[in-house]
Amino acid sequence: MDKNSYALGMSIAHNLLQSGVKTLVVEDFTAGLKAILSGEPTALSIEEAGAALESFFAELEAEQARRQESAGKVFRKEGEDWLAANASKPGVKVLASGLQYKVITQGKGRKPKASDKVRCHYCGTLIDGTKFDSSYDRNQPAVFGLNQVIAGWTEGLQLMSEGSKYELYIPYQLAYGTQGAPGAIPPYAALIFTVELLEVL
Repeated sequence: MDKNSYALGMSIAHNLLQSGVKTLVVEDFTAGLKAILSGEPTALSIEEAGAALESFFAELEAEQARRQESAGKVFRKEGEDWLAANASKPGVKVLASGLQYKVITQGKGRKPKASDKVRCHYCGTLIDGTKFDSSYDRNQPAVFGLNQVIAGWTEGLQLMSEGSKYELYIPYQLAYGTQGAPGAIPPYAALIFTVELLEVL
């Protein structure tokens, strides 16, 4: 066995799987590969191959969109149900936008405006408790402008004074919306953030 050739085959297959390709006719795939590498006549013209690939990837994209929409409906309902139940819990306040929050510690310092930069510690989780980001884990507070973050943060942090610690319960439309954040946050996901406002810069 030639390890280099085998490794290239593994790499191509991995990339195809990552692109969402789950099934193909291996014999025809290898025949096309062999024809190009050996310079033999191909069974399809360049134009025919291009049209076939365009159709193939259009259907693949449509199928991925259908799966995302189906999963999104589940996450949306789960988030809406969770927020509806959370709204009645002691200490939880609900704003007109749909943002919910609970004061853990109320500070006495400055309050930021939407145009300000802030320094804060935070931990973000999905409603099932899955943690997707935490400045605490990095032992490094985050610095950012309130006009550069998700809408739930922009609104929520303006309620806080320096020294405050809040829990923010953010519906999907104030978070990462219908797309989510690939690899971390599903589409339509409601989010929970514990946030400490350390300083308004």
